[in-house]
Amino acid sequence: MIPCLCYHSRPMKKNPQNPFLVAGYNGPELFCDRKEETATLVSALSNGRNTTLVSPRRMGKTGLVLHAFNQIAKKEKDTRCFYMDIFATQNLAEFAALFGKTVLGKLDGFSESAMRRLAGFFKSFMPRFSIDPQTGAPEMTFEIRAGEAERSLAEIFEYLKKSRQQCRVAIDEFQQILQYPEKGVEALLRTQTQFAPNVAFVFSGCEQHLMDAMFSSAKRPFYQSAQKISLREIPLESYRAFAMEKFAAAGRRLPAAVFDRAYGMLSGHTWYVQLVMNILFSRGVKHCSDADVDAVLEKILREETATYKTYCGMLPVGQTRVLRAVAMEKTVSTPTGSAFIRRHGLGAASSVKQAVDALCAKSLMLRDDEGNYSIYDRFFGLWLARFHERERHVFA
Repeated sequence: MIPCLCYHSRPMKKNPQNPFLVAGYNGPELFCDRKEETATLVSALSNGRNTTLVSPRRMGKTGLVLHAFNQIAKKEKDTRCFYMDIFATQNLAEFAALFGKTVLGKLDGFSESAMRRLAGFFKSFMPRFSIDPQTGAPEMTFEIRAGEAERSLAEIFEYLKKSRQQCRVAIDEFQQILQYPEKGVEALLRTQTQFAPNVAFVFSGCEQHLMDAMFSSAKRPFYQSAQKISLREIPLESYRAFAMEKFAAAGRRLPAAVFDRAYGMLSGHTWYVQLVMNILFSRGVKHCSDADVDAVLEKILREETATYKTYCGMLPVGQTRVLRAVAMEKTVSTPTGSAFIRRHGLGAASSVKQAVDALCAKSLMLRDDEGNYSIYDRFFGLWLARFHERERHVFA
């Protein structure tokens, strides 16, 4: 995933040979459904409303944002859309540096007069412009010192406001700001975003409890400051039609029942379904069957076996048993219930609760917004369910 992107400067790509993308965005033709979420996001941004977009990782948040940006670009020619992923940032200075790299120069161009104007505007740092010797594209570099982070950030926001252009900014992995060592980052960013009337923001994140706490707690700066969008699985019917159409366009046949089975095995989780369809498509099979899907999954699980064995080896025995039990049932509403505990011989409910809490904290187990528990990594869940303790010799 690219860490920052100005949508309007993004070069057009040719359609890839494989229509099942597992990274990035390549236009509406290869984007499946999300019509309601797209309409909601476009409406919010076009009318100046900030939004929060929350879902587990690999559900398709980035693709949805870029798809919405694509529609905005077609309707609002003068609007500029920016995407930045802050997952790798460790402090406010790094956030400001990435923000600056994302937006500076994109509203002015890289003409000599624009560069002089930018150089005169910023006081806490000096942007430097150069030409990439390999691509010939203009690029900008600068350094923001930790002590100047707040001032630099304020100058970047002022730059956006003074441009008077309509801007849409998506900040992915927004919960990362909670890991910054500086105090008051939430309040600082809330103040800056609040007083940028020409800029609408998408705050995207995968840690639902952290995002909910930031935007739903009356004690937090971002309380009720954004419209909420929760991203779920693409509906089976829409996804099936999309997949069958892409196979048919290549002169191949994907029976509905075959896709439905794959979708169900992976709980409809977008990236995992996409990867299986991608590999299945790449094999060039003219008439796909359940056996073909099984062969793809077996190959993936074999390749990941060493990693998954390492995961299990690093966990306490009690947590491994709970993880395997949840995987075997796929979805569990009450893991501390007596029936579930008795079926899998898990011991005391208090111990199971501790294990569940620890596994969720480690992002090995996921609790959805309906309170159901499942294995976060869908392939790991299949591996645990298929090749549990008494069958580990299969991949030894």
